[in-house]
This record gives sequence, C-alpha cells and structure tokens, in this order.
Amino acid sequence: MADHVVTIRQPKREVGNSDVVFEIFTDDGGKLGELRISKGGVLWWPKGAKTRKIDLTWEQFRDRIERRRR
Repeated sequence: MADHVVTIRQPKREVGNSDVVFEIFTDDGGKLGELRISKGGVLWWPKGAKTRKIDLTWEQFRDRIERRRR
C-alpha cells in the first residue's frame, strides 16, 4: 500500500461553522486532493478540479462506505 502525507488546515473562523480541510499528498509530494468535512457532510476536491467534486451528506457518505464493505 502506498504511503501518503495527510495535513490539516484549520480556518481562522470558529471551527463549529467552518470546514475542516485535509490536504492529501502522495509520499513523493504530489497532491491527490482535499477532503473537507463540515456539519453538513463530506466534500472531496480532486487535485486541479474546478467544478468536479464529490459532495455527500453524512447519510450519503455512510451509504457509500457501508455499500463498499459488502
């Protein structure tokens, strides 16, 4: 399995109303994308994407994860 570097960038606003942003990099420094987590759900922005993103409510996220375990 490949190694990855995961960092977190905390916004300057109150955390309760702000996304928590994880920047995901490969072990050689290439960016894979950003994972944004908020009260409303999960958002994945692939590297270099302008409009192509995956935006899921928590229920949709749960359904996708549980479907993969079967």
